Amino acid sequence: MQDITIQRIKGLDVRFPTSRTMDGSDAVNRNPDHSLAYAVIGTTVSNLTGYGITFTIGRGNDLVVDAIREYGRLLVGRRVSEIIENMGEVWHELVNYSPLRWLGPEKGVTHLAAAAVFNALWDMYGKLEHKPVWKVIADMPPRDLLNVIDFHYIEDVLSRDQAYELLARVEGGKRDREEWIKAHGYPSYTTSAGWLGFSDDKLRQLLREKMALGWQSFKIKVGASASDDIRRLEIIREEVGPDRNLMLDANQAWDVPTAIEFMRQANRFSPVWIEEPTSPDDILGHAKIAQAIAPVGVATGEHCHNRVMFKQFFEQGAMQYCQLDACRLGGINESLAVLLMAAKYQVPVCPHAGALGLREVQQHVSIADYIAVSASLEDRMLEYADGFQEAFVSPAVAVNGAYQVPSVHGLGVELTDVGLQAYSYPEGSEWTSGNS
Repeated sequence: MQDITIQRIKGLDVRFPTSRTMDGSDAVNRNPDHSLAYAVIGTTVSNLTGYGITFTIGRGNDLVVDAIREYGRLLVGRRVSEIIENMGEVWHELVNYSPLRWLGPEKGVTHLAAAAVFNALWDMYGKLEHKPVWKVIADMPPRDLLNVIDFHYIEDVLSRDQAYELLARVEGGKRDREEWIKAHGYPSYTTSAGWLGFSDDKLRQLLREKMALGWQSFKIKVGASASDDIRRLEIIREEVGPDRNLMLDANQAWDVPTAIEFMRQANRFSPVWIEEPTSPDDILGHAKIAQAIAPVGVATGEHCHNRVMFKQFFEQGAMQYCQLDACRLGGINESLAVLLMAAKYQVPVCPHAGALGLREVQQHVSIADYIAVSASLEDRMLEYADGFQEAFVSPAVAVNGAYQVPSVHGLGVELTDVGLQAYSYPEGSEWTSGNS
């Protein structure tokens, strides 16, 4: 590995026409085209390539691709061994490269691009170790794992020594947990039946199909019309019965009073949580909602820019379910920082993964959390939405409502040639459907 260097980094614009089937529609994002800003890192070794992604919903994906190429300029010519051995320092260096940092800092287009680049580096890391990324993380001694994390801005709530104690406390049972999760899979819930825009008949059909496939937990989109939402919730409870888990997702549609009022109406459907009930930046607003609707929880995090926002959510008790997104945070590295803070505050981590590509990345985060960080599955579920599995070389697999533990080396987000040919978005072209 000493002589392997990064030779090139490509950013590719890949968009999937989900707007044509209403898959992905919610109260705020109508008819999106689920899209990947796809980072490809080539090295001086022909069979060693890293693939990483971040996620958008169509137009604007090209901006993230451009930012991926800018970060690439900072890595070309560097030795892979130097990057992997100093992953935390390299993360800090790139995220704080001042011309790109000015556009954030640590948020927006540039941070999405950083996620794609570092996820690609983790993919390469796994391939060099001949392990899936979750296994790379699980096998790290605590000190080594801490070295991939940037503790800047969060040491007031989680010092390196405190993080070490959290990891050391669960070190002894890692092998047993690994064997258990391989045998049973990671529990999931499905969003596939819950998008807005489906007819009642299609809603019923999809719920029945997912129950037949073993799912016990379902998420439904709300926020477009209170009366229509209540009517749809009646249909869902009629179909899934009183004992299966039901989660609601408003996708930021409401202000604080509206969220509280709706949840008082929806309480009779026994929801586990309401997701993104208001602006994702309104930490105090989430805290007010959480206090008003307890014991129903507030779930959020898919639009939290960085570890600093999560720190404040945890401190304020504004988040009962942590829905970090390793493709919006700065990749796997920053996700590990959030996992550790969640473990300290005893907030269950249920990552956002309701779309293609995200599910492939987030399964590694959840499995690593269980084995090496939280050592718990209590109140934890990983989101799953199907679609376009044929576009991936190693798509995530769910059986009986549980993610199967991936064995492919790396991160598993490489696109097939067919997927690239079918869904790559030519520069300068325009689609006529959706938001692309």
